[in-house]
Amino acid sequence: MKLSASRLDALLVLMIVIWGGNYTVIKAALSEIPPIGFNSLRLALASVLFLIAIGVSRARDRARLDRRDWVGVVAVGFVGQFVNQLLFVKGLSLTSVANSALIIGSAPIIVALMSAALGHEYVAPIRWAGAALSAAGLYSVVGHGAGVTRETMLGDLSILGAVLCWAVATVGSRSLLARHSPLVVTGYSVTLGAVMHAPFGWRDLQRLAWTQVSTAAWVALVMSATLALFVAYLIWFTAVQRLGNTRTSAYSNLTPVVAMIVAWLWIGEHVTPAQVGGAAAILAGVALTRLRVGGEPLPLQRIRLS
Repeated sequence: MKLSASRLDALLVLMIVIWGGNYTVIKAALSEIPPIGFNSLRLALASVLFLIAIGVSRARDRARLDRRDWVGVVAVGFVGQFVNQLLFVKGLSLTSVANSALIIGSAPIIVALMSAALGHEYVAPIRWAGAALSAAGLYSVVGHGAGVTRETMLGDLSILGAVLCWAVATVGSRSLLARHSPLVVTGYSVTLGAVMHAPFGWRDLQRLAWTQVSTAAWVALVMSATLALFVAYLIWFTAVQRLGNTRTSAYSNLTPVVAMIVAWLWIGEHVTPAQVGGAAAILAGVALTRLRVGGEPLPLQRIRLS
């Protein structure tokens, strides 16, 4: 599939809509399925989808991974899928959605710092300003409902660890994405992460009363695997390949804005003026990261999803 940059922006919006709803989807399912077992199942399902997609598109993607590439894929799978997913789902089960969203909102700045430190990208001052503006807006959206307590500390630290792992995987994948399609890099790394994750989830799944799990929980698991892992991951790594680490990660700040809007529309949750202002700041910050810098051309050529 060929996509212009403007279509990629639209897909990134779709990605944050998926991720914005994924918190609630996972929270609902975790009330019936243990966290690590739940994650093992959704990673396994996402792996199957990726491997099928790779098989179907193989004729159009003839690039083969050499030994160095496989080392990189294993590293991304270990850090970005295995460790990240263990920490994320465990943390989400121990802390609030507001705390999780606020901590995950630090991801763009962490990614920008890593990219600049490693020399992968020149992060212009206007993009630093965009990241800072988005971070400030993010706090206005969810910070009022976030609170660190002794009860949530372990969950908060787990989410922070997941953010660090995700940032490392995002930055570390750039060299692989320069040589291979996002479908191959993401699909193989997710599959390897699922294999690593399986022994940890097996104990939960052995104790699971399968017949007592509701249909809604199974639907939530399938939706999370198909949309939040398969579809959204593919969009994310395609954007990393095309737009770079910093501009792609800026979109993740939009996730709590989506969650706020959905809550307002569907369950009538009260939205404060501070939240509206915060949402506007986040949008403005993301827009700053997409501006032309100096003589840098905007990415107008077409890109490959597979």
